[in-house]
Amino acid sequence: MSDIVQAARLLEQGGLVAFPTETVYGLGADAENAQAVAKIYQAKGRPADHPVIVHLAQASDPGYWVTSLPSIAQNLIDAFWPGPLTLIMPRAAHIPDAVSGGQNTVGLRCPSHPIAQALLKEFKAGKGGVAAPSANKFGQISPTTAAHVRAEFCLPDGSIEPLLEMILDGGQSDVGIESTILDLSRLDYLGPVLLRPGHISAEQLAPFLGQLPHAPDAAAPRASGTLAAHYAPRTPLVLIEGDQLLATKAALRQVGKTAAVLSHTVLVHGDEVHCLHLPANSAAYAHGLYSALRQLDQLQSDIILVEMPPQSHAWHGVNDRLKRAAHDSVGKLAALLLN
Repeated sequence: MSDIVQAARLLEQGGLVAFPTETVYGLGADAENAQAVAKIYQAKGRPADHPVIVHLAQASDPGYWVTSLPSIAQNLIDAFWPGPLTLIMPRAAHIPDAVSGGQNTVGLRCPSHPIAQALLKEFKAGKGGVAAPSANKFGQISPTTAAHVRAEFCLPDGSIEPLLEMILDGGQSDVGIESTILDLSRLDYLGPVLLRPGHISAEQLAPFLGQLPHAPDAAAPRASGTLAAHYAPRTPLVLIEGDQLLATKAALRQVGKTAAVLSHTVLVHGDEVHCLHLPANSAAYAHGLYSALRQLDQLQSDIILVEMPPQSHAWHGVNDRLKRAAHDSVGKLAALLLN
């Protein structure tokens, strides 16, 4: 039995399988099995009201999952699926609300990774859906390799938590940050709303929407990865302008504190162990971001200094992830410098 077939059978039996997508690795369960979906929440430590995304095979019918499929959604599907775009639409009555955190909406996407597509094609003969948030503990850095998944769910004896029955290894995720999430559940009175930026930008979506999507509002449906604090390493993380990076690192050293550094323009010499450099290109930076943060987190420095990326449209997804990763570290840099 191949790994793909074995993984599909485990999912059909209500088990959890981690699998690669082009964005990050997902922790998958049968989206129509509420008990299986509950295992995702248990394994991740995820709040019960935080929805997950349903992943579909390329040849499946997205209309099965929603009350109706608007033409604008079909246009986006034709243009961007398979790919890193999640669409939020009103959930069909027969779809359990376990996948939506109790809301009347559901998030759908069709991943482009060949292993993900092979798994989805095999699972329920391509007619099912796999609910899959990122395969990590809730709020932590998303995994972009199978080794990251193992690290997240590794027990002290070296084994994997029993809820996770299998990990499919598909190499490093190409995109490296989570999918763009577009809310289409309120088209009749509001229009499209961009809930989470990603590799597919608002500017790329606009020609198919007839407008730029709106910014998130207070009444927007809850969606994966949109809490103020998310994607965070265990080490405090702060964003800092490039021209302040070296001086801040030196100031911390003078008070006996250690800093790990992630830069994209400034080259830090003489302390390469604690300093990583990513390309000054938004797509290449996103590809390496989570791996870099995990590597720096393992150093157990007092703080991680991340050079502030550009604020252009191309960097919107990266800036969104870093802002959330830094949310709970407000004031940490000043406190370290005072001690």
